[in-house]
Amino acid sequence: MKRLVFFALFVTQLSYAQKFTLKGQVTDSVANPLQGATVILLSPKDSSLVNFGATNATGQFDIKNLTKTDYILKVTYVGYKTYSSTVKAPAGDLLDLGTLKMALAQTKLDEVVIESEKIPVTVKRDTIEYNAKAFKTLQNANVEELLKKLPGVEVDNDGTIRSQGEEVQRVTVDGKTFFGNDPKLATRNLPADAINKVQVFDKKSDQATFSGIDDGQREKTINLELKEEKRNGVFGNLQGGVGTKDRFSAKANLNRFRKDQQLSVLGMGNNINEQGFSMDDYMTFTGGSQQLASGRQVQVTVNSNNSQNSVPLNFGGRNSGIMTNYAGGVNFNKEFNRKTELNTSYFYNYLDHDITSTTERTNYLSTGDLQFNSQSRQLNTNENHRVNAMLEHKLDSMNSLKWTNSVSYNETESDTKGQSKNLAADGSALNESESKVYAQGSTVNINSNLLWRHRFAKKGRTLSVNAQVASTDTDRDGNQDATNTYYTGDVGTTQVLQSNTQKTNTVSYSGSLSYTEPLGNRKYLEANYTFRQNLNDVSKNVYDIRNEDYVFNASLSNQYRSDYQYHRAGINFRINRSNYNFTAGTSMQQTYLDGDLILLNQKISKSYQNFLPAAHFNYDFSTTKHLRVDYETSVQEPSIQQLQPVVDNSDQLNWYVGNPDLRPAYAHNARINFMTFEPGKFISFFAFVDATYTKNAITTAQSYTDQQVRISKPVNVSNNTRINSDATFSFPVQSIGSRFSISGSVTRQNGVNVVEGQESTIAQNTYGGRLRYDYRYKEIFDASLGANISRQSTDYEFNKAANQLYFNKTFTAEANFSFLKNYQFTSSLEYLIYESKTSDYKQSIPLVNLSFSRFLLKAKSGEIRLSANNLLNKNIGVSQTADVNYFQRQVSNSLGRYYMISFIYALNKQLNPMGGMRPPRGGMMRIIR
Repeated sequence: MKRLVFFALFVTQLSYAQKFTLKGQVTDSVANPLQGATVILLSPKDSSLVNFGATNATGQFDIKNLTKTDYILKVTYVGYKTYSSTVKAPAGDLLDLGTLKMALAQTKLDEVVIESEKIPVTVKRDTIEYNAKAFKTLQNANVEELLKKLPGVEVDNDGTIRSQGEEVQRVTVDGKTFFGNDPKLATRNLPADAINKVQVFDKKSDQATFSGIDDGQREKTINLELKEEKRNGVFGNLQGGVGTKDRFSAKANLNRFRKDQQLSVLGMGNNINEQGFSMDDYMTFTGGSQQLASGRQVQVTVNSNNSQNSVPLNFGGRNSGIMTNYAGGVNFNKEFNRKTELNTSYFYNYLDHDITSTTERTNYLSTGDLQFNSQSRQLNTNENHRVNAMLEHKLDSMNSLKWTNSVSYNETESDTKGQSKNLAADGSALNESESKVYAQGSTVNINSNLLWRHRFAKKGRTLSVNAQVASTDTDRDGNQDATNTYYTGDVGTTQVLQSNTQKTNTVSYSGSLSYTEPLGNRKYLEANYTFRQNLNDVSKNVYDIRNEDYVFNASLSNQYRSDYQYHRAGINFRINRSNYNFTAGTSMQQTYLDGDLILLNQKISKSYQNFLPAAHFNYDFSTTKHLRVDYETSVQEPSIQQLQPVVDNSDQLNWYVGNPDLRPAYAHNARINFMTFEPGKFISFFAFVDATYTKNAITTAQSYTDQQVRISKPVNVSNNTRINSDATFSFPVQSIGSRFSISGSVTRQNGVNVVEGQESTIAQNTYGGRLRYDYRYKEIFDASLGANISRQSTDYEFNKAANQLYFNKTFTAEANFSFLKNYQFTSSLEYLIYESKTSDYKQSIPLVNLSFSRFLLKAKSGEIRLSANNLLNKNIGVSQTADVNYFQRQVSNSLGRYYMISFIYALNKQLNPMGGMRPPRGGMMRIIR
C-alpha cells in the first residue's frame, strides 16, 4: 500500500514539468464583463475534458499548470453563443488570450457533451459536488451504496451518514423535500443510477437564506441531483426474496417525475434487519437514542434513562437483535405555477425487535471499583405514522409565505426481563436483582411554522417574520415486578411490584423578526428579535401493588408544571465583496424559568441574562478553494426530564433523579472549514477544526446508597471543553485506474465528573484514521479496500488505575466481477475488531457476504440473485463505552447466517421513455462531472 502511495505522489510531481498558464477576459459584445462564464479546455484528439475554470467579477480567468500542447477552447454563458477557438502552446509559461467577446444567442446553442473524462469531485463555494458517474455501483444499487464510495462520506450499517465527520441531517431530491427530514428514506430507496450529482453543503435557515445574514442555524444536507432523463419519466424497482430460516425481504419503489411534479410511492417489509427509514421515535421511547455510543467514540452524555441494562439499538453501526419491519408511504411535490409550490408526504412503519444482551460494566470509585453484570431480553414493538406538508406561495414580487407542518403519532410497547448484580472489587456480591418490566405508550407531535418574507423597493432592504407553534402529548403506563437482594447496608430481600402512569404535555410558542437595511457599497445592517415559550405539564403516578390493592407512592410520583421562556434581541453587520463576506454581531438573551412541584409544594423561579456574540467569515481563494470561519455562542437549557426531582427506579439497581436547580449551560463554539479541489488533477482536500467551551456544563453525578444502588443526577460543573478535527485527502492514480482517499480525525474532550460529591477532571481522546482504495477495470471488474481505526483513551484524575485505552477497528474489502455479459459475482468482507488494552479483551467479528447474479430481460432490467449473508455465522455485536466514571462492554445477539434467492425488476428502463437514450442535442453546453 505504501508503494502505491509513493508511486502516486511521484506521478503527481512529474505532471508539473513543462507547464504554462492560460489567461484572458470574457465580455459581451459591448465590452461588459461576464462573471461566472465557464471556460473549458478539451483535447483535440477526442474532445475529452482536460481542465476548466470560471470568470470572476471582472470577467477574467486564468487556468494554471497546463501541459504544453494544443487545446480546444470553449466558453459558455447562459443566453450567449458558445465561443470556440484553438489554443496553441506558447513558447513561454504564459499565454494571454486578451478579450474574448461573446454574442447573444438567437437560437438554441449546440450542445457539447463531454463524457470521456468524469470529474469526480468539485468544490463550488461552500458546496462539495460529487459526480455520480465517476463512482461505479452495482446494477440495481441504491443511493446509499453510491454514498459509501464518495471521498469524505461515511455510511454506517444502520444508514447513518457522515460527511467530513458531521452527521447528515437532511437529504433532498433536486432541491425538494423527500419524505420529510428522514435521510434514509431517500438513500435506501432511490436507485443509484438515477443520480447525476451528489451535493453536500450546510443548509442555512430559511430566514438567513432570505436576509443574507447568517444566524448560525445549519443542517448538514445532501442534495441528490437527478439525471435529466429521470426528471421527466418513471423509474423505480421491485424486489422480493425468500431465504433459509424463514427469512424474507420485499421492497418496491415507484417514482414519476415531471418538470413541475414529483410523485414517489414506496413499500417494504423484511426480517433481515434492514430498515429503509429512521427510528427516532422508537429509540426515544426505549432509551436507545441515549445509549448509541456503539464504540465509535468516547462520549460524556446525560441520560434521562440511566439503566445499565439499556441495550444500544446498534453496535458499531450494525443493528443489534432481530428486527421485523413493514413500512410504506407516498411523497408528492407539486409546482402549480411560478408562485405556488406544495411538498407533502405520508409514511407508516411497524417494527418488531427482539434483543438479548449481556453487559459488563466497571464503575470506578475512590473507595474501590464496583463490577456490574447483567443479562436481559427485550421484546419491543413500535408503530408510527408521519405526515409532512409545506406550502410556499409568492404573493407578489415583494412578498412570500412559507407554511411548514408536521404531525406524527407513535405507539410503542416494551417487555423486558433481566437479571443483574453488583460485585465488589474482591468479587463478593453486593446486591442483585431479577426483574420484569413492561411499558407501553403513545406520543402525538404537532408542529406548525409560518414564515412571511418581504422585500422593499430599495434593494437589500428586507423584513421577515417567523411564527411557530408545537405540541407534544405523551401517555405512558407500565408495571414492574422485581426481586432485590442486598448484602450490604440494610441486608435482606425486597419485592417490588408497582404500576405507573405518566402524562406529559408540552406546548411551545415562538416568534422571530429580522429586518435588514442596506448601508451602501454592499454593506448591510440587520436587527432581529426572538421570543420563545415552553409550557410543560407532567403528571406521573406510581402505585405499589399490595394484595391486589393499588397504594399511591408519593416519593416516586410527580406532578410538575414549568414555564420556560426567553427574549433575545440582536444586531448584525455584514459586508459582501467579490471573494469574501463577513458578518459580526451580538444579541442579549433574557431567560426565565418558573416551575411548580405540586406534590412537594415547592416553587422554582429563576432568571438569567446572557450576551451572545457571533461572527462568520467566508473567503473564496478561487472557484475551487474555499475557507469558512465561524464563531457562535449559545444557551443550552436543561430538559424537562432533567429538571424533575423524581426518582426513576425502572432499573432497580440504578436509579435516576432530576435536579430542579440546574442552570442553563453557556457555550462558545469556533469552527474553521477549508475545502479545495484541483480540477486538472482531480485532487480534493477537505478539513475542519471545531472547538467548544461550555460554562455551567451539565453532566451526570454518581452516588451510591448503603445498599450500593447507584443514583445518577444531572448537575452543573464549572466547564467542559471539546476539540474535534477531521481531514480528507483524495487523489487518483490514473495510470493504474485507481483512486485513494485518506482521512484522519482527532477529538479531545476535557470535562469534570462528580462521584460521591467529589469533583475531578476527566480527559478523553480519540484518534482515528480512514483509508480507502478503489480500483476499476473498464466495466468488468472493480474492487475496493478500506480501513477505519479508532484509538480511544480516557484518563481519570481521581483514579489513575482506572484509565482506559481501547481500539475499534474495521477493515473492509469488496470485489465485483462481471462476465459473459449477463453474469455478475460480488463479494464483501467486513472485519470488526474490538480490543481493550486495559482489560486484555479482544473480540473479532468477520462478516462475509457473497452473491451471484444473472441478468435477464431487455436492457438487463431483470436480475436473479443468489446470496449468502454472514457466511461465517457471526451472530453477535459488541459495544465498548468509556464514560464519566465507568467502562462498559455490551454483547448482543445479531442476525446469523442465511441464504436468500431474490428477483429484482428495474422499472426505469421500461417505463421511462427516455431511459437508455441520450437527450436531444441542442440548448447548452453540458459537462458531466
